[in-house]
Amino acid sequence: MIDTHAHLDGCEASPEELLARAREVGVERVITVGSGIDSCLASLAIAEGELGVFAALGIHPHQAGEEERERVDELAELLRHERAVAVGETGLDFYRDWAPHDRQRELFAAQLELAADLGKAVVIHNRDADSETAGMLAGFDGTVILHCFSSTSLLTAALERGYYVSFAGNVTYPSAEELRDAARHVPAERILAETDSPYLAPVPRRGRSNEPANVVHTVAALAKARGEDAAELAARIDANATVAFSLPVATPTR
Repeated sequence: MIDTHAHLDGCEASPEELLARAREVGVERVITVGSGIDSCLASLAIAEGELGVFAALGIHPHQAGEEERERVDELAELLRHERAVAVGETGLDFYRDWAPHDRQRELFAAQLELAADLGKAVVIHNRDADSETAGMLAGFDGTVILHCFSSTSLLTAALERGYYVSFAGNVTYPSAEELRDAARHVPAERILAETDSPYLAPVPRRGRSNEPANVVHTVAALAKARGEDAAELAARIDANATVAFSLPVATPTR
C-alpha cells in the first residue's frame, strides 16, 4: 500500500516514527511532499534515508507572493535528484487568497514547464480555481495528479484527459457523499489515495494529526463506495502510483 501525498517534514512525530507505524499496517511506500525550497531539501533528505520514500518537490501557490517564487531555478536542480518523482504540489488557490492571483498563475506556469522539460508528473493543488486550473492544464501533455480531489466540477475534464484522481481523508467524512460519488466514476487505473499528512485525518482519526498509516481508512472508504474489496483496491492504487510517479516496483520494507 502507498500514501501518495504526505508532508513528512511538517508532522509533529519524526519521519522514522511515522514510517514505522505505517509499515506496521502495510503502508510500504510514501511520497513526501516539499513545499518551498527548504521543505524540498528536508523531503529529499527523508527520501534518501528511508526505503520506500520518494519526494514530490514544488513551490506552493500560497508562496507565490513571497521571495520563494524566485527560486524556481533551485527547484529545477533539486528535481534532478534520483528520489524526486514529481513536481508539486503546484497550482492555484483562490480560496485562501494568500498570494496575488497573477503571481500564482506565473508560478504555476513555470512549474508546469519544469515538469514538461524533466518528464515528471505534476501534482496539482486546486481550490476555488477550477476553470483556470483546467485551462492552464489543457496545454500540458504530461502526467497530471489531482491532489486531495475535492472539486467535483473538474471530474469531467479529469476523466476526459486521463488525469489521476487522488482522494484524501475528507472522502471519509459523513457529509462527503458527493466526493464518494465522484470516486465511483474514476476508472480503476486512475484512482489514487493519500493522507495529506498532517492534515485531513480520516474517520475514525478525525480531529487528530494525520499520518501515513491512516491511508488505510481512506482506502477502506473508497472501496466501500466503489463496491470493491479493500485489499484489491489498495493493490490497484499502489500499481497506479508506480506508473504515475515512475516508481520502481514495490518491494517489502520489513
